[in-house]
Amino acid sequence: MSSETTRRTFIRNSLTASIAVSSAANIASSEQIDNDAQKKPAASAQTLPMGKIGDLNISRILLGGNLLTHYTHSRDLKYVYNLAKHYNTEEKIFETMALAEANGVNTLVIHTAPGVMNFLQKYRHDRNGNIQWIICPTAEINDSMNEYRKQVREIVDNGVDAIYLWGVRGDQLASQGRMDLIAKAVEIAKEMGVPSGVGAHDLNVVQQCEKHGVDADFYVKTLHHHDYPTGPKPEEITKVYSEIPGYWCNNPEEVISFMNGVSKPFIAYKVMAAGAIPPENAFQYAFDKGADFVLAGMFDFEIADNVRTANSVLKKVQRKRPWMA
Repeated sequence: MSSETTRRTFIRNSLTASIAVSSAANIASSEQIDNDAQKKPAASAQTLPMGKIGDLNISRILLGGNLLTHYTHSRDLKYVYNLAKHYNTEEKIFETMALAEANGVNTLVIHTAPGVMNFLQKYRHDRNGNIQWIICPTAEINDSMNEYRKQVREIVDNGVDAIYLWGVRGDQLASQGRMDLIAKAVEIAKEMGVPSGVGAHDLNVVQQCEKHGVDADFYVKTLHHHDYPTGPKPEEITKVYSEIPGYWCNNPEEVISFMNGVSKPFIAYKVMAAGAIPPENAFQYAFDKGADFVLAGMFDFEIADNVRTANSVLKKVQRKRPWMA
């Protein structure tokens, strides 16, 4: 890991130096940039407790990328996607990541939607952003693994800090009994020197990974309770998450029970059931029930309040599962 860490650091520094030289050569045009827009928010007094995945120090709250890529779980409210698209312009995305950093959120989790690597590079190198990236590649996974390997190589070379198998892919492959492909996906990222995890909506993915000894460094798994108006009805519990638009964790008690016996870091996501559960309630539940980190999709104006809420929750957390990160 140390040699790979050095390589990733070299790549990042080289990219930064290259951009600096280019900027110097084009100073006349750069003077036209609005300097106020380039400034990051002043550092907040807020910080967050940290945990570790591999050699990474990660804040207990992570910034979710769905809202930044305009992918909103808005149930039957079709206009919300368009609203998010118009609100979260590239400049607003930069402001959101900067506010996250200023409030102690040091890691972003996002998938490889179109344009993602471009704005991440701009933020890191043009805006001097320091937020870490945990990215799930969306490339096709098959027996050759060619497309997946190619995409992993690209995002590693661009400076990603950790990678995990996209939850949609994890669900599909586990349901097909292709644990061999899940294991290959995990190993590809590890071979390239970054922590490598597995994402899932379906608990079966994590169960099968543990059963088959898949060497994941961490799990990214949905977790939320059902005590909210659009929560699943008892007769819906056995259906897969994609069939019911109002929930993403159909068996929270089973998840909690199983994860109590898992010794790898656990990032919980969809903890607010896409906005149906208030942050304080959602964060308390996730941390009490064993999550090591909470991944939260947040608009810029929600970040400071959510960090205050998380800090309050973490001071009174009562959990059975030991911290694994």
